[in-house]
Amino acid sequence: MALKPEIRKAIFGRLRTSLKELCPPMVCSKDSATCYEIIGNTPLPYGSTKRIVPGMYFASAVVHKDMVSFHFMPVYYRLKDYAGVAPTLLKNLKGKACFNFRSVDQIDAAELDAMLKQGAQAWKKLGYMK
Repeated sequence: MALKPEIRKAIFGRLRTSLKELCPPMVCSKDSATCYEIIGNTPLPYGSTKRIVPGMYFASAVVHKDMVSFHFMPVYYRLKDYAGVAPTLLKNLKGKACFNFRSVDQIDAAELDAMLKQGAQAWKKLGYMK
C-alpha cells in the first residue's frame, strides 16, 4: 500500500537532516528529492579491479512508493555494536544494512543520531574518513 506523499516527505526529511549533519567531514554524493547519499572523504581502491573511488559508501535515504529506506553500511560490518545504541531502530532492519520506515514514529531521533555518530567513528577508524 502506497504511503501518502506527506508521510514519505516527513520520513525522508528526518533521515536527510541527520545525514546532512555529518557533512562535512562526510561528502554528499547524491542529493535529490528522493535520494540523499553520503560517502567517506578518503579516495581508496575498491572491488576486484581496485578502481579508485572518491569515498566509501556510508549511508543513504531513498524514497519508495510504500516506504522510505535507509541504507547504513556500518551496521553491515558490525551489527552487534549497534544493538545497545539503537534497539528501536534495529526493529526496522530488513536484511543486513537496510532499514524500512513507513511512519515518522518508527524513527527515534536520539538513536538515529547516536548510530550515525558511532558509524562515523567506525569509518574514521577504518580509514574511510580523515
